[in-house]
Amino acid sequence: MPLQPQTLGAALNETLTLHSALCRREAGAFQKAIQSGDDVIVACTQEKRLFAEVGRQTAGASSVVKFVNIRETGGWGRDAARAMPKIAALLAAAHLPDAEPVATVTYKSAGRLLIVGALDQAEQVAALVADTLDVTIFARGVSPQPLAGLPGQERKYPVISGDKLTLSGWLGAFEARWDKSNPIDLDLCTRCNACVAVCPEGAIDLSYQIDSNKCTSHRDCVAVCKVAGAIDFGREAQPLSEAFDLVLDLGEKPLVVLHAPPQGYFALDGAQGLASPGLLATVVKLRDMVGEFEKPKFFAYKQTLCAHSRNETIGCNACVDICSAGAVSSQISAAGPPQGGVRPLGGQRSVGAADFRQQIFVNPNLCIGCGACTTVCPTGALTYAYPRASEQGVRLKTLLATYAKAGGRQAVVLFHSQGSGQQAVEALGRAAQLHKNLQGMPANVIPQALWHTASVGLDLWLSAIAFGASQVAVLVTDEEAPAYLAGLTEQMAVAQAVLHGMGYSGLHFHLLQGPGAPDAGALAALDASLKKLAGHQPVVPAAAARFAVAQEKRSTLDMALDHLMTQAPTSLPELIELPAKGSPFGSLLVDKQACTLCLSCVSACPSSALQDNPERPQLKFIEKNCVQCGLCATTCPEDAITLQPRLLLTPQRKEARVLNESQPYQCIRCSKPFGTLKAIESMLGKLAGHAMFQGAAAERLKMCSDCRVIDIYSADNEVKITDIR
Repeated sequence: MPLQPQTLGAALNETLTLHSALCRREAGAFQKAIQSGDDVIVACTQEKRLFAEVGRQTAGASSVVKFVNIRETGGWGRDAARAMPKIAALLAAAHLPDAEPVATVTYKSAGRLLIVGALDQAEQVAALVADTLDVTIFARGVSPQPLAGLPGQERKYPVISGDKLTLSGWLGAFEARWDKSNPIDLDLCTRCNACVAVCPEGAIDLSYQIDSNKCTSHRDCVAVCKVAGAIDFGREAQPLSEAFDLVLDLGEKPLVVLHAPPQGYFALDGAQGLASPGLLATVVKLRDMVGEFEKPKFFAYKQTLCAHSRNETIGCNACVDICSAGAVSSQISAAGPPQGGVRPLGGQRSVGAADFRQQIFVNPNLCIGCGACTTVCPTGALTYAYPRASEQGVRLKTLLATYAKAGGRQAVVLFHSQGSGQQAVEALGRAAQLHKNLQGMPANVIPQALWHTASVGLDLWLSAIAFGASQVAVLVTDEEAPAYLAGLTEQMAVAQAVLHGMGYSGLHFHLLQGPGAPDAGALAALDASLKKLAGHQPVVPAAAARFAVAQEKRSTLDMALDHLMTQAPTSLPELIELPAKGSPFGSLLVDKQACTLCLSCVSACPSSALQDNPERPQLKFIEKNCVQCGLCATTCPEDAITLQPRLLLTPQRKEARVLNESQPYQCIRCSKPFGTLKAIESMLGKLAGHAMFQGAAAERLKMCSDCRVIDIYSADNEVKITDIR
């Protein structure tokens, strides 16, 4: 593809020199550039290693070197001649500073490895890593073909066994728990095999464990093991635990069934032994996992915004439900951190002895940085921290503004992961160069790599449309958990409903299925999907927005919605009905006949959407603040509240309105209002048949608190405690 330096330079406001062999005969130009001290952008990712080596060998090199791929993403394909605006956008984004550093999470591994599985297979794998790692084997019998691989006679590794094995923790901090129930003490066993030979039922295998289903209590094994004394059927089961840094699970059923297991845990198909797919790669990883490791702390949390619970009632549970790593949980919190040492995300908050509440906790050691919890969080209590939403917003705005400045039209932002998604994009670009039946990456599709595709959601998608994108697509592969796909689908349905309701016709949001492995058929399907995507021309805002994406999710949503409403192609309706699942906007329907204005919903509302009126019995509501968490509906003792997912487009969305009101009930002694007419009448009706609330006691229910006390002490017919002798 012939590049156009003048076109690109005009879009980037700089003078560009075209190099076609920078990593070969023009390497001197690269050396000169990195000695200037200015940032250097290399528009090719193939020779990163070579450029790094040249940089180390160049005296006075002080420039920051960044790489951006314009070859597979734009240069190789049928649309290469029209790809200049996209290439300009990619180069402009590469100029942006790196994400600001955040707090890190540290793992420390001393190399204590637990291998779980058949003893013969575990010993074979242990031999591959024993020179680097300290191996312990949890034996679970032997392979179904005992002659194919017998356990070694020499005791090279500690072997443990038992029942009810469970595993918790992460890299450097795993804890295995089990019941030591095997009548054979493996520490005393000499592996003489006499018990195996003498057992008439064949209940003892070469892992030296007794199958209780086969054993008929002949006890010949006890007699033959009299000298070693390793077998004792009278020994009670003993609960044991031990700490490990790494775990390799070769069992038929994995100990951890999460889609994203904790770091340091590896599960393989033990039935295939050393022929198990991925064994070699796993062994290489295990050998390298000794030492100290760091990763970013991917999330930030503001407990005051969280709509998870109030007054021991659960409301929003979206983050707990979607997490595929088991990192997000709901726990009872008090003054200290929960059991296990993970402090509540609210920080160092001091609480009283009676201040227990249900809170969200995220274990940073288990968090894999997918960001799905931040995408589905309606309030923005959980936000993605690396990179921050504000940094992602700057990148989006830069990409789309540069693309438009260079003459690009109908931009499509394609989010994909840095792993399988990146491989699929690059494989498609290479395949398009070699196969004439493939188009490759269309000229108006701008790929953007993310740590994880679930980390970007409604706020940034709508902001992208406001900044000038015609469509937003998310490319998913087999990396994503099913829950993530469901969450992304729900969020896209909400975003699309918003745009359709405002009059922006066409499809603006797409979830594309990419290849898990880039084979020819999968690449052809992806190519067809992208070609179809590039041909869409949905209605978009006439002018691009200028606002800056905020770190606060609701603030960004408000700014994006305001711009989209201002630029709407048709007259706006009063409201837009939204899908019931995943909507962060909505109203409430209150059954006025059932509601007694107890105002328990007001105290439960985490976002101040529900308010009372200090002057009179009223339930007020600000729709803009409502996050549809459902705490009010769950808390209401009369079941009088129903959620109504929608987006109100009139100015009343930001104003307080009365959902229900009632006449005040006045004290029958002093006429002071102290409750609502409906609430007092409801109470009187419910207690009318109660023996303790008859006569004067019933009349006191109609009095304010002060008058009740006066009436009790002034009544002549009341028995007082001082009268009792």
